[in-house]
Amino acid sequence: MKKVISLLLAVLLVFSLAACGAKDADVPAEKTNIRLATLKGPTGIGTAKLMQENDAGNAANNYTVTLCADPTEVMSGMAAGNFDLAACPLNMASVMYNKLSGNLQILAINTLGTLYMLSTNDVADIGALRGKTVVLAGQGATPEYVLNYLLEKNGLKDAVTVEFKSEHAEVATLAAAADANDTRVFLLPEPNVTAAMLQNKALKNVLDVSAAFESASGVSLAMGCIVAKKDFAEQNKAAIDAFLAEYKTSVDFTAADVDGAAALCEQYGIIPKAAVAKQAIPRCSITCVTGADMQKIATENLNVLLNADMKAVGGKMPGNDFWYGV
Repeated sequence: MKKVISLLLAVLLVFSLAACGAKDADVPAEKTNIRLATLKGPTGIGTAKLMQENDAGNAANNYTVTLCADPTEVMSGMAAGNFDLAACPLNMASVMYNKLSGNLQILAINTLGTLYMLSTNDVADIGALRGKTVVLAGQGATPEYVLNYLLEKNGLKDAVTVEFKSEHAEVATLAAAADANDTRVFLLPEPNVTAAMLQNKALKNVLDVSAAFESASGVSLAMGCIVAKKDFAEQNKAAIDAFLAEYKTSVDFTAADVDGAAALCEQYGIIPKAAVAKQAIPRCSITCVTGADMQKIATENLNVLLNADMKAVGGKMPGNDFWYGV
């Protein structure tokens, strides 16, 4: 009888421990709260699937995502301590690093070239811009610096009239209204390119600015990146690494399921209409480049901008502590 009782107690103990283990296994690991700012348009497309996973409670961290219409909102928010991570233009990352006394790190390149020139007339190449007017937004930002670089490299610095507008949407509206007699050339990023061309069938995509930049500089044009406050990244390395892994998954989803990604872009307000997003995404060069490859691409781009205008990168190149995971 004693042996039977001992056996029963042993069996009960095993089941009790198993139940305890199952209960513990069901308890999720504590997630890190991360305040993420991202931009409408191409720079924000890579976050679309991540935002859906976050809303479903499936993300590795708890993300509070703020969608910004203007890069300056990202910069002011980072400076004020309102954001931990942000998607922003590459040159702005360097500017913020200098403004924040080095308290910023770049985690990944997330967008390559998205700039194109549209016209109702043929423009064979950069040289054909001589005597024309180029209309664009982005004064003091990447579009201006890239255009200036291309004009100078091709001997067109004083041979092209440059007309700035306050927003890309304003340039897109002008392009959408252009007729065959309009000789202006409109420099736009996606998805404004697609939006304008859908409204005006006479518009032609006459020049891939990214390809022209690479031809002139030997460097792939990098437009956007993901950055983090350096102190936050140092204190939350596991959370940052988890973010990069699921951001890469989100980017891969965008490439594999354009229809699904386009629908999410509309749902989250990244691009107003899924139909526009569907056509724009293939020209948006969404990516996730980290580590040494990120450092190489970003350094080459920032050096080109530095040589063109020191203000473009905040007066000087970032230090070695700018690179996360390198």
